[in-house]
Amino acid sequence: MRNNQLNGTKIAFIGGGNMATALISGLCKQGVEGSNIHVIDINSANLAQLQTKFGVSTALQIDAQLTSSNVIVLAVKPQQMREVAAQLLPHIGKQLIISIAAGIRALDLSRWLGHHPAIVRTMPNTPALINQGITGIYAMPDVDLAQREIADAILSAVGSTVWIADEALIDPVTAISGSGPAYVFYFIEAMQKAAQEMGLSTEQGTQLAIATFTGASQLAALSADPVSVLRERVTSKGGTTHAAITSMDHSGIAAAIVTALKAASDRGRELGDEFGRQE
Repeated sequence: MRNNQLNGTKIAFIGGGNMATALISGLCKQGVEGSNIHVIDINSANLAQLQTKFGVSTALQIDAQLTSSNVIVLAVKPQQMREVAAQLLPHIGKQLIISIAAGIRALDLSRWLGHHPAIVRTMPNTPALINQGITGIYAMPDVDLAQREIADAILSAVGSTVWIADEALIDPVTAISGSGPAYVFYFIEAMQKAAQEMGLSTEQGTQLAIATFTGASQLAALSADPVSVLRERVTSKGGTTHAAITSMDHSGIAAAIVTALKAASDRGRELGDEFGRQE
Protein backbone atom coordinates (compact mmCIF):
# COMPACT_ATOMS: atom_id res chain seq x y z
CA MET A 1 0.00 0.00 0.00
CA ARG A 2 1.52 3.32 -1.07
CA ASN A 3 1.47 6.19 1.38
CA ASN A 4 -0.43 8.43 -1.05
CA GLN A 5 -3.34 6.01 -0.68
CA LEU A 6 -3.69 7.30 2.88
CA ASN A 7 -5.06 10.63 1.62
CA GLY A 8 -8.60 9.78 2.66
CA THR A 9 -7.51 8.38 6.01
CA LYS A 10 -7.89 10.62 9.04
CA ILE A 11 -4.95 10.18 11.40
CA ALA A 12 -4.70 11.52 14.94
CA PHE A 13 -1.44 11.76 16.87
CA ILE A 14 -1.43 11.79 20.66
CA GLY A 15 1.91 13.47 21.29
CA GLY A 16 3.68 15.90 19.00
CA GLY A 17 7.34 15.23 19.80
CA ASN A 18 10.24 14.29 17.54
CA MET A 19 8.97 10.92 16.34
CA ALA A 20 5.45 12.18 15.73
CA THR A 21 6.88 15.15 13.83
CA ALA A 22 9.02 12.81 11.73
CA LEU A 23 5.99 10.67 10.86
CA ILE A 24 3.84 13.70 10.03
CA SER A 25 6.59 15.12 7.85
CA GLY A 26 7.04 11.81 6.05
CA LEU A 27 3.32 11.40 5.50
CA CYS A 28 2.92 14.90 4.12
CA LYS A 29 5.87 14.37 1.76
CA GLN A 30 4.08 11.26 0.52
CA GLY A 31 0.98 13.28 -0.32
CA VAL A 32 -1.16 13.01 2.81
CA GLU A 33 -3.08 16.24 3.34
CA GLY A 34 -2.35 18.07 6.57
CA SER A 35 -6.06 18.63 6.96
CA ASN A 36 -6.43 14.88 7.53
CA ILE A 37 -3.99 14.94 10.45
CA HIS A 38 -4.94 15.97 13.99
CA VAL A 39 -2.29 16.38 16.70
CA ILE A 40 -2.86 16.53 20.45
CA ASP A 41 -0.06 17.69 22.73
CA ILE A 42 0.25 19.72 25.92
CA ASN A 43 3.06 21.78 24.40
CA SER A 44 1.42 24.67 22.59
CA ALA A 45 4.69 25.73 20.94
CA ASN A 46 5.05 22.28 19.34
CA LEU A 47 1.48 22.44 18.11
CA ALA A 48 1.94 25.90 16.62
CA GLN A 49 5.01 24.73 14.67
CA LEU A 50 3.22 21.63 13.37
CA GLN A 51 0.18 23.63 12.34
CA THR A 52 2.27 26.24 10.54
CA LYS A 53 4.54 23.76 8.78
CA PHE A 54 2.09 21.01 7.83
CA GLY A 55 -1.38 22.53 8.08
CA VAL A 56 -2.57 20.00 10.66
CA SER A 57 -5.33 20.64 13.17
CA THR A 58 -4.29 20.68 16.81
CA ALA A 59 -5.62 20.51 20.36
CA LEU A 60 -4.10 20.79 23.82
CA GLN A 61 -6.09 17.85 25.18
CA ILE A 62 -7.81 14.71 23.99
CA ASP A 63 -11.07 15.77 22.37
CA ALA A 64 -14.13 14.49 20.53
CA GLN A 65 -12.43 15.01 17.16
CA LEU A 66 -10.77 11.65 17.75
CA THR A 67 -14.08 9.91 17.09
CA SER A 68 -13.82 10.87 13.42
CA SER A 69 -10.27 9.55 13.09
CA ASN A 70 -9.57 6.24 11.38
CA VAL A 71 -6.18 5.83 13.03
CA ILE A 72 -4.81 7.01 16.37
CA VAL A 73 -1.02 7.03 16.79
CA LEU A 74 0.11 6.98 20.41
CA ALA A 75 3.40 8.87 20.47
CA VAL A 76 3.78 9.53 24.20
CA LYS A 77 6.33 8.35 26.74
CA PRO A 78 5.71 4.82 28.08
CA GLN A 79 5.16 6.06 31.63
CA GLN A 80 2.38 8.34 30.35
CA MET A 81 0.54 5.67 28.41
CA ARG A 82 -1.76 4.40 31.16
CA GLU A 83 -3.06 7.91 31.90
CA VAL A 84 -3.45 8.69 28.19
CA ALA A 85 -5.37 5.46 27.65
CA ALA A 86 -7.82 6.40 30.39
CA GLN A 87 -8.44 9.78 28.73
CA LEU A 88 -8.73 8.13 25.33
CA LEU A 89 -11.17 5.41 26.32
CA PRO A 90 -14.41 7.46 25.92
CA HIS A 91 -13.44 8.32 22.33
CA ILE A 92 -12.57 4.81 21.15
CA GLY A 93 -14.72 3.17 18.51
CA LYS A 94 -13.34 1.11 15.65
CA GLN A 95 -10.13 3.08 15.16
CA LEU A 96 -6.83 1.40 14.48
CA ILE A 97 -4.49 2.17 17.39
CA ILE A 98 -0.76 2.36 16.63
CA SER A 99 1.65 2.58 19.56
CA ILE A 100 5.26 3.67 19.18
CA ALA A 101 5.97 3.54 22.93
CA ALA A 102 8.77 1.24 24.08
CA GLY A 103 7.91 -1.44 26.61
CA ILE A 104 4.12 -1.20 26.37
CA ARG A 105 2.67 -4.54 25.32
CA ALA A 106 -0.26 -4.61 22.95
CA LEU A 107 -2.35 -6.79 25.25
CA ASP A 108 -1.89 -4.39 28.17
CA LEU A 109 -2.75 -1.40 26.00
CA SER A 110 -5.81 -3.26 24.75
CA ARG A 111 -6.89 -3.90 28.34
CA TRP A 112 -6.48 -0.23 29.26
CA LEU A 113 -8.59 0.68 26.23
CA GLY A 114 -11.51 -1.55 27.18
CA HIS A 115 -10.08 -4.63 25.40
CA HIS A 116 -9.89 -2.81 22.09
CA PRO A 117 -8.85 -5.41 19.48
CA ALA A 118 -7.29 -3.30 16.72
CA ILE A 119 -3.85 -2.49 18.12
CA VAL A 120 -0.50 -2.40 16.35
CA ARG A 121 2.68 -2.11 18.39
CA THR A 122 5.73 -0.65 16.70
CA MET A 123 9.36 0.09 17.46
CA PRO A 124 10.83 2.78 15.19
CA ASN A 125 14.28 4.29 15.59
CA THR A 126 15.71 7.80 15.43
CA PRO A 127 16.98 7.73 11.82
CA ALA A 128 13.26 8.13 11.07
CA LEU A 129 13.99 11.82 11.68
CA ILE A 130 15.76 11.85 8.29
CA ASN A 131 13.50 9.25 6.62
CA GLN A 132 16.14 6.54 7.09
CA GLY A 133 14.49 4.66 9.93
CA ILE A 134 13.48 1.06 10.30
CA THR A 135 10.45 -0.01 12.31
CA GLY A 136 9.55 -3.38 13.78
CA ILE A 137 5.78 -3.92 13.70
CA TYR A 138 3.51 -6.39 15.52
CA ALA A 139 -0.26 -6.56 15.03
CA MET A 140 -2.75 -8.18 17.38
CA PRO A 141 -4.66 -11.12 15.82
CA ASP A 142 -7.86 -9.13 15.19
CA VAL A 143 -6.11 -6.46 13.12
CA ASP A 144 -7.31 -7.09 9.57
CA LEU A 145 -5.30 -6.91 6.34
CA ALA A 146 -6.48 -3.41 5.43
CA GLN A 147 -5.45 -2.10 8.86
CA ARG A 148 -2.06 -3.80 8.57
CA GLU A 149 -1.55 -2.09 5.23
CA ILE A 150 -2.48 1.26 6.76
CA ALA A 151 -0.03 0.74 9.64
CA ASP A 152 2.70 -0.24 7.20
CA ALA A 153 2.01 2.80 5.02
CA ILE A 154 2.24 5.17 7.99
CA LEU A 155 5.49 3.73 9.34
CA SER A 156 7.09 3.31 5.92
CA ALA A 157 6.76 7.08 5.46
CA VAL A 158 9.96 7.37 7.52
CA GLY A 159 11.88 4.30 6.34
CA SER A 160 11.56 0.55 5.99
CA THR A 161 9.46 -1.86 8.05
CA VAL A 162 9.88 -5.37 9.43
CA TRP A 163 6.79 -7.30 10.50
CA ILE A 164 7.09 -9.52 13.57
CA ALA A 165 4.67 -12.42 14.09
CA ASP A 166 5.47 -12.90 17.81
CA GLU A 167 5.24 -9.84 20.05
CA ALA A 168 7.93 -11.26 22.33
CA LEU A 169 10.39 -10.57 19.51
CA ILE A 170 9.74 -6.84 19.73
CA ASP A 171 12.20 -6.81 22.65
CA PRO A 172 15.07 -8.09 20.45
CA VAL A 173 13.96 -5.63 17.74
CA THR A 174 14.22 -2.87 20.33
CA ALA A 175 17.69 -4.07 21.31
CA ILE A 176 18.97 -4.30 17.73
CA SER A 177 17.40 -1.37 15.88
CA GLY A 178 15.44 0.70 18.41
CA SER A 179 18.50 1.24 20.61
CA GLY A 180 20.91 0.51 17.76
CA PRO A 181 21.68 4.09 16.69
CA ALA A 182 23.20 4.71 20.13
CA TYR A 183 25.66 1.84 19.60
CA VAL A 184 26.71 3.33 16.27
CA PHE A 185 27.21 6.76 17.85
CA TYR A 186 29.17 5.09 20.68
CA PHE A 187 31.53 3.45 18.18
CA ILE A 188 31.90 6.69 16.22
CA GLU A 189 32.83 8.47 19.45
CA ALA A 190 35.52 5.86 20.10
CA MET A 191 36.89 6.29 16.57
CA GLN A 192 36.95 10.07 17.05
CA LYS A 193 38.87 9.69 20.29
CA ALA A 194 41.38 7.34 18.67
CA ALA A 195 41.82 9.73 15.75
CA GLN A 196 42.64 12.60 18.12
CA GLU A 197 45.03 10.48 20.18
CA MET A 198 46.88 9.57 16.97
CA GLY A 199 47.27 13.21 15.93
CA LEU A 200 44.30 13.97 13.69
CA SER A 201 42.15 17.00 14.39
CA THR A 202 38.66 16.72 15.86
CA GLU A 203 37.16 17.73 12.52
CA GLN A 204 39.24 15.22 10.57
CA GLY A 205 38.43 12.38 12.98
CA THR A 206 34.72 13.19 12.84
CA GLN A 207 34.66 13.36 9.06
CA LEU A 208 36.58 10.11 8.64
CA ALA A 209 34.56 8.17 11.21
CA ILE A 210 31.10 9.25 10.02
CA ALA A 211 31.91 8.83 6.32
CA THR A 212 33.30 5.37 7.02
CA PHE A 213 30.12 4.26 8.79
CA THR A 214 27.92 5.77 6.09
CA GLY A 215 29.89 4.21 3.24
CA ALA A 216 30.28 0.79 4.87
CA SER A 217 26.57 0.63 5.73
CA GLN A 218 25.62 1.49 2.15
CA LEU A 219 28.07 -1.09 0.81
CA ALA A 220 26.55 -3.74 3.09
CA ALA A 221 23.04 -2.75 1.99
CA LEU A 222 23.84 -2.82 -1.72
CA SER A 223 26.15 -5.83 -1.85
CA ALA A 224 24.88 -9.34 -2.56
CA ASP A 225 27.61 -10.74 -0.31
CA PRO A 226 27.23 -11.40 3.42
CA VAL A 227 28.71 -8.84 5.79
CA SER A 228 31.24 -11.43 6.95
CA VAL A 229 32.59 -11.71 3.40
CA LEU A 230 32.84 -7.93 3.07
CA ARG A 231 34.79 -7.82 6.32
CA GLU A 232 37.15 -10.58 5.21
CA ARG A 233 37.93 -8.73 1.98
CA VAL A 234 39.21 -5.76 3.96
CA THR A 235 41.10 -7.91 6.46
CA SER A 236 44.29 -9.01 4.70
CA LYS A 237 46.31 -11.34 6.90
CA GLY A 238 49.17 -9.47 8.51
CA GLY A 239 47.81 -6.09 7.48
CA THR A 240 46.56 -3.09 9.44
CA THR A 241 42.91 -4.17 9.52
CA HIS A 242 43.93 -7.64 10.66
CA ALA A 243 45.85 -6.06 13.54
CA ALA A 244 42.76 -4.13 14.63
CA ILE A 245 40.33 -7.05 14.30
CA THR A 246 42.75 -9.34 16.14
CA SER A 247 42.99 -6.81 18.97
CA MET A 248 39.19 -6.59 19.15
CA ASP A 249 38.89 -10.38 19.19
CA HIS A 250 41.43 -10.64 22.02
CA SER A 251 39.42 -8.03 23.95
CA GLY A 252 36.21 -10.00 23.44
CA ILE A 253 34.48 -7.12 21.65
CA ALA A 254 32.08 -9.28 19.60
CA ALA A 255 30.99 -11.28 22.65
CA ALA A 256 30.59 -8.08 24.66
CA ILE A 257 28.33 -6.61 21.97
CA VAL A 258 26.14 -9.72 21.95
CA THR A 259 25.92 -9.61 25.75
CA ALA A 260 25.03 -5.91 25.67
CA LEU A 261 22.22 -6.39 23.14
CA LYS A 262 20.80 -9.26 25.16
CA ALA A 263 20.83 -6.95 28.19
CA ALA A 264 18.85 -4.38 26.21
CA SER A 265 16.33 -7.03 25.16
CA ASP A 266 16.00 -8.27 28.74
CA ARG A 267 15.39 -4.72 29.93
CA GLY A 268 12.66 -4.33 27.32
CA ARG A 269 10.93 -7.41 28.69
CA GLU A 270 11.30 -6.09 32.25
CA LEU A 271 9.74 -2.78 31.23
CA GLY A 272 6.83 -4.66 29.70
CA ASP A 273 6.33 -6.48 32.98
CA GLU A 274 6.53 -3.24 34.99
CA PHE A 275 4.16 -1.24 32.81
CA GLY A 276 1.83 -4.20 32.44
CA ARG A 277 1.20 -4.31 36.17
CA GLN A 278 -0.58 -0.96 35.94
CA GLU A 279 -4.36 -1.24 36.34
